[in-house]
Amino acid sequence: MFRYFENLIDPYCDYPITDSPPQTLWSFIWDYCQPFRRVFAITGILTMVSALIEIWLIAYLGRLVDTLTDANPETYWATYGLEMGLLAAFLLILRPILQMVDVGFLNNAIMPNFGTLIRWRAHSHVLRQSVGWFENDFAGRIANRIMQTPPAAGEAVFQVFDAMAYSLAYVGGAFILLSGADPRLMIPLAVWLVLYLMLVRWVIRRVGPASKAASDARSAVTGRVVDSYTNIHSVKMFAYTHGEQDYARDAIEQSRVTFQREMRLYTIMDVFLNLINGFLTVAVVGWGIWLWSTGSATVGVVAVASALVLRLNAMTGWIMWSLSSFFRNLGVVAEGMETIAQPIALVDAPDAKALQLTDGQIEMKALSHHYGKDSGGLDLIDLTLQAGEKIGLIGRSGAGKSTFVKLLLRFYDPDGGVIQIDGQDITKVTQDSLRAQIGMVQQDSSLLHRSVRDNILYGRPDSTDAEMIEAAHRAEAHEFILDLADPEGRTGYDAHVGERGVKLSGGQRQRIALARVILKDAPILILDEATSALDSEVEAEIQKTLYGMMAGKTVIAIAHRLSTIAQMDRILVLDGGHIVEQGTHSALLAENGLYARFWNRQSGGFIGTETEAAE
Repeated sequence: MFRYFENLIDPYCDYPITDSPPQTLWSFIWDYCQPFRRVFAITGILTMVSALIEIWLIAYLGRLVDTLTDANPETYWATYGLEMGLLAAFLLILRPILQMVDVGFLNNAIMPNFGTLIRWRAHSHVLRQSVGWFENDFAGRIANRIMQTPPAAGEAVFQVFDAMAYSLAYVGGAFILLSGADPRLMIPLAVWLVLYLMLVRWVIRRVGPASKAASDARSAVTGRVVDSYTNIHSVKMFAYTHGEQDYARDAIEQSRVTFQREMRLYTIMDVFLNLINGFLTVAVVGWGIWLWSTGSATVGVVAVASALVLRLNAMTGWIMWSLSSFFRNLGVVAEGMETIAQPIALVDAPDAKALQLTDGQIEMKALSHHYGKDSGGLDLIDLTLQAGEKIGLIGRSGAGKSTFVKLLLRFYDPDGGVIQIDGQDITKVTQDSLRAQIGMVQQDSSLLHRSVRDNILYGRPDSTDAEMIEAAHRAEAHEFILDLADPEGRTGYDAHVGERGVKLSGGQRQRIALARVILKDAPILILDEATSALDSEVEAEIQKTLYGMMAGKTVIAIAHRLSTIAQMDRILVLDGGHIVEQGTHSALLAENGLYARFWNRQSGGFIGTETEAAE
């Protein structure tokens, strides 16, 4: 039975992928609701039927009181026995079945699948954002919004059916019931309803913004806390625990203040709700008794009126909390939209095709990028890398080396100019096909918090175990991998490496990253300080591997240790976003320019330049 309802909706069903999700709250939610429209309609009908059945039972209570008042006990069962039997059968069989189907749709078809669908699609959308987009936000805050938006949206949908549809049907049925008993009893109910709706309007106008502010504050707390945990080595190394506590406390206090403001609304709501509910009870029941005392109403009418207002008294608090919960959750969804509904800025061209790499020639024409600033980055670079050419790229920190690589990978689009690979503009091909043709080993080789096997297979997921192990051998990683073990008892290639590979030494991380790129075997290779984390003995072995990897590939190697690139076909010297020198190692030394000064100033093979800065 459960499986039937749970499988009514596939949260991973195909959907039209867009780079610009709906930007208004209701259109955003409606877009996610499309696969659920039929289920929503059925659930709404069943919920309203359940409410009307309860109203009918209260009405029947009046009839029951009147029949007990008027009937002879000796003949009661003979007169009303069949009716009582049918009522019992309805209450014991039909009503539970209807309720079971109603909650099956709501609890099993909608609730688990609606949140899952939103989380899946939101995560898929965020993954398509550019590297620059991620660099402008906290990873913790992004993750927090991905996690808190789906349950908030699911809770809002739940309140629509569990409270709103039910209460609308119930109040409508109450008016019909009282009008049937005595139309004059509708007057106090109408006055109460006006007062109640005024209170609801006052609350919901304030709950949404207050909830969004509280949700923003919670996300800020998450962002700061995750930032501290992610950089725990720096926190400990600089003995800055107290500073991190103060940094988090500011956000935590702001979260407390916003939550206090939100809860004040609920206190005001409760006080006024009790006042108007008291009015409803006194007015309806009192009027009913007065009508009975004048002979205008039966005892059954008084019983129905009393039961109805007592039920409404109990329901109104629940309905008000449900409404406030509904709008509070909408506030959380609105806050989440600030992340998960942002348009994709860096997209494939509408007619983008896969990159067809034939030789591996790279050409840059008037290439410029400044990250929206007046300086930094690259400025009017003209460069051609012949197929199979190996170039070294050096320069002071901030000279443009990282920008050079990020533009080639299309992590950013250039401000001006063009990059072509084998004559194809990289902005006109798909990003995935471009990056599939480029292998890169970075200076800071962070790994996924998964097994060693998963990390190496990232290079080429369809590889066999034998191919993966061969790559590890070539990266001088196989021996230490066999000795790995994690706290869960997994060993060797199954051992997990910790967040960003924290359980491994820098050299071990670098060698696993090398194995990953070796396995990928892409025709264009980027080495960004690829051996910087290795000791001299291992580096010598890895250098042999790297030179073997370079065979037949177009290679760009960034280095501060100039000895690692001295054998390159050509060396480019970047300074201030320009290529100021280029040539072979010996030719550049003969020019006695910037490269020669770097070489002469080296100590241990590194450029003696200022502290590394962001490029």
